Amino acid sequence: MPAILCPRCRKLISSDVPSCPFCGLRRPGLLGFARMLQRWVERADFSRWIVYLCSGIYVAALLSDPRGVFARSGIMTLLAPTPRAALRFGATGAFPVLGRGHWWTLVTAIYLHGGLLHILFNMMWVRQLGPVVERGFGPFRLFVIFTIAGVCGFLVSVRMGHGLTLGASGAIFGLLAAAIEYFRRTGAQLWTRQFLQWALILFVFGLVFPGVDNWAHAGGFVGGYGTAYVFGRSPGGEGPWSYAAAAACAAATLGAFVLQAGAVLGR
Repeated sequence: MPAILCPRCRKLISSDVPSCPFCGLRRPGLLGFARMLQRWVERADFSRWIVYLCSGIYVAALLSDPRGVFARSGIMTLLAPTPRAALRFGATGAFPVLGRGHWWTLVTAIYLHGGLLHILFNMMWVRQLGPVVERGFGPFRLFVIFTIAGVCGFLVSVRMGHGLTLGASGAIFGLLAAAIEYFRRTGAQLWTRQFLQWALILFVFGLVFPGVDNWAHAGGFVGGYGTAYVFGRSPGGEGPWSYAAAAACAAATLGAFVLQAGAVLGR
């Protein structure tokens, strides 16, 4: 049988062994799918795909209601999708979740943005933080942290009565918190202080500029740190449980957009 790298300890083993002889991971070969999965992971760039998805939805939201393109507005709301378009594509908040019962928008809203600067800054942070978190936890765990942090951020925002909200900021604060947890756990004090300073600056930035959902930022930070802490307690790298968690997050994301499409078409 062909050799593979154990998903946890990265040692070279046979793909048909019932458990890794080095770290004890059960079924490291994943019933024959491990080699294919590892080749896909080597080519995958989750942070880049997040940028692609957010950018595509942002353009689609603008085109669905062109008034947002031609509206005269300030620099912070330049090229902002209209509220109607935002709701159509799955913006969240107390109104969609509590008023309409659209709980799935806690997921869809992660990939929506409210203006050109909004998406530019957020995608810049995704590309900045994504590789750091991926090196510390792995690409699949990166996606899990991003998703859970985004949902936690919007849950707090809804609980605090924010009427309409959207954006990847809560998930980004989750990535920032995950990086802090990783550097703290590995003893990299200089990087821990640097990322804590970034978090503080971003929180203050949210207090200074109007329209920023600071509750989503706070919830995302807590959700990201908690998820990273749980991942940090498991020895070694990614394994079947990480793959399953990432698959569940991907299915939840796809399902949320399907539910949103059904809600729009069913009106």
